[in-house]
Amino acid sequence: MYLRPDEVARVLEKAGFTVDVVTNKTYGYRRGENYVYVNREARMGRTALIIHPRLKDRSSSLADPASDIKTCDHYQNFPLYLGGETHEHYGIPHGFSSRYSVRTLSERAFWRRKKRLKSRLAMPVATLTYALA
Repeated sequence: MYLRPDEVARVLEKAGFTVDVVTNKTYGYRRGENYVYVNREARMGRTALIIHPRLKDRSSSLADPASDIKTCDHYQNFPLYLGGETHEHYGIPHGFSSRYSVRTLSERAFWRRKKRLKSRLAMPVATLTYALA
């Protein structure tokens, strides 16, 4: 059994995503430069979370997509799908059976870790003065 769209939305909000757009078909969520949609029409939850196509490779080790693509004119922050009769925006749909799975995907696929530079502190050099005797 899959999580309902409202359950997926709650997990995203707890993970730091903020609601950007609400339409009759989707909720748009943003965290930094990452953007996802929650498909409000997914009553059974199989396609509840729609991620950006550029994250497909990064998310494939964490969750299996429900299908290759999902098109909708409400996915305005995603690229256009030019292969169909109508040119609509598209994303990669995912369904989740647990809140933990959604949280894991949101932490690992959408979070780009910044490389931390170790700063070396300059140690004061003791200067010795010798008295000439």
